[in-house]
Amino acid sequence: MFTKFRILAGASVIALGTMIAGTVQAAETIKVGILHSLSGTMAISETTLKDTMLMLIDAQNKKGGLLGKKLEAVVVDPASNWPLFAEKMRELLSVHKVDVVFGNWTSVSRKSVLPVVEELNGMLFYPVQYEGEESSRNVFYTGAAPNQQAIPAVKYLMGEDGGEAKRWVLLGTDYVYPRTTNKILRAFLHAKGVKDADIMENYTPFGHSDWQTIVASVKKFASAGKKTAVISTINGDANVPFYKELANQGIKAEDIPVVAFSVGEEELAGLDTKPLVGHLAAWNYFMSVETPENAAFIKQWHAFIKDKKRVTNDPMEAHYIGFNMWVQAAKQAGSVNVDAVRQAMYGQRVKNLTGGVAVMNTNHHLSKPVLIGEVQADGQFETVWKTDGVVKGDAWSNFIPESAKLTADWTYPWVCGNCKKPKFMN
Repeated sequence: MFTKFRILAGASVIALGTMIAGTVQAAETIKVGILHSLSGTMAISETTLKDTMLMLIDAQNKKGGLLGKKLEAVVVDPASNWPLFAEKMRELLSVHKVDVVFGNWTSVSRKSVLPVVEELNGMLFYPVQYEGEESSRNVFYTGAAPNQQAIPAVKYLMGEDGGEAKRWVLLGTDYVYPRTTNKILRAFLHAKGVKDADIMENYTPFGHSDWQTIVASVKKFASAGKKTAVISTINGDANVPFYKELANQGIKAEDIPVVAFSVGEEELAGLDTKPLVGHLAAWNYFMSVETPENAAFIKQWHAFIKDKKRVTNDPMEAHYIGFNMWVQAAKQAGSVNVDAVRQAMYGQRVKNLTGGVAVMNTNHHLSKPVLIGEVQADGQFETVWKTDGVVKGDAWSNFIPESAKLTADWTYPWVCGNCKKPKFMN
């Protein structure tokens, strides 16, 4: 069954599409907005998520659609341009009247669209790990919060299995996600007795390509005699020259392990991974995990994309979980009305692809497992550590004093994203 979708680039195309389709399409279809960069520095990561959404929509239409209607994908390209994300979100909600939006990767793009989606009472499913310190009634955060990725990764590297690191290099792209995540990590490290002298922190622009000096500084910092680990919040195509420079300067995982929070199978597909074997990533999903659900998902992906070499990754699973929860909630509510679906979302359960069940909590964050994997020569990850069960995502970090007493609960009549915790919760 054919899934209808449109890729829209400008006002003239929008106007033409509106004239031709008019209210007939609006009446006949349920519109799903897809807000991912298909060009620019983030296209390396986000294009696959657009394709994932098209696959999920196509599969749902083959099941008969939703509430008696077909789903129509409305695809826009914000082109890795953060202010343009806000314009494209307004276009999706105001012009195309989409019922839900799946999109964004970087936190700066999410921050850009947040005022728009709240003003217009839209619904956004955000599928990528992020820094926390946010809770919106209009956003469901299906990627990892810091307590589901960054904190467990550092704990692992501190432990015997992770090499008992004593010094820490925090490398990130210069925007809100790396800086806030590293603020949380620095506070966590301080709580564990790590001094500032044993923490190196450095930020680079999006698309940064000259890593020679920075990697040399990392080697010098690690020469102090204490075990050193690198925490990478580098995003987008800057990861390609970064990992190449690690190899050029002979940095091996057994000497200075790098754990990445934004590098998955898709990013490794463009690299010679042999020199990177043993370096780490922390996610909630790896393609290499052997479960019936994951095997079915990979088979579905390869059939849809018509390329058996294409990999899967963690944000794809987050869209898979978020989309299926939205479908279930709409069926439960009997409507795609944002307010009705929001209340139906709480407690929704979907089998994740790594075993177990993802649950949507009233703080708009999922409960999910945490996995740490080692890079293999074939570009896949071998899981070296996993939580025993699922971990509930925290909207607010316990390691930042101003956030430690905040909570989020969007069920009626609580409806609060940054309230003080009641005394019984402290």
